[in-house]
Amino acid sequence: MTTNSCSRQRGFTLLEMSVVLIIVALIVSALTLGSDLQRNTVYQHLASSFVRGWQLSYLSHADRVGVAPGDSQTTPTGKVNATDDSELCDLDLRNAMYAAGVTMPQGRAEGFETHYGYLDSNGNPQDVSACFANVAWSVPGSNAGVYVVQRKNVLILRGLTPDLARMLDGLVDGNADARFGSFREQAQASDTSASSVEWSLGSGVAYGETDATNLDESQVVTLTAYYLMDR
Repeated sequence: MTTNSCSRQRGFTLLEMSVVLIIVALIVSALTLGSDLQRNTVYQHLASSFVRGWQLSYLSHADRVGVAPGDSQTTPTGKVNATDDSELCDLDLRNAMYAAGVTMPQGRAEGFETHYGYLDSNGNPQDVSACFANVAWSVPGSNAGVYVVQRKNVLILRGLTPDLARMLDGLVDGNADARFGSFREQAQASDTSASSVEWSLGSGVAYGETDATNLDESQVVTLTAYYLMDR
């Protein structure tokens, strides 16, 4: 007599599926953590080699020539380019440093010392540019809680993603405050209010937008910051 055996197809148990999901979650977390660590390393290098590098170049120029970059040695004004709000950028800035014999940061490459390329949190390319200018800057007045505007020489940094801007602010001032300290958001630099202000946008905003419209493939919005060179 022939016995027919029926085979049954065995499915995954709940425990097995849970283990698989945990393993997948661990792999995703490891990849995300690795990406964050790599990006943080790039940000730290940008801060030390590019931002700090241009600060040192400014100070070296002032020490060697006796005036701010672009200022007149015969009739010094104490201002970059010897006037208010006149930006010294790119070739003009490089030539001013060459003339003074000042070493510049490496930047992106030879001839692009005023630029630094990096990837934002979505993996899209971004470019930080460096300029100098004399701008309106709020300082404490004669009474507590009162602020007035003076002219100050600053390093202008354009192309900072919000998380990079906050990180640089924390490194320079110890906390991320767009209104106070030596590192400020452009729109807050001359504000005479006595209240702290957060940086205006977050990394959830896409480039060219003002709302939280950032998609995974979007280029992240960028901000402009002022870094005080005068004391």
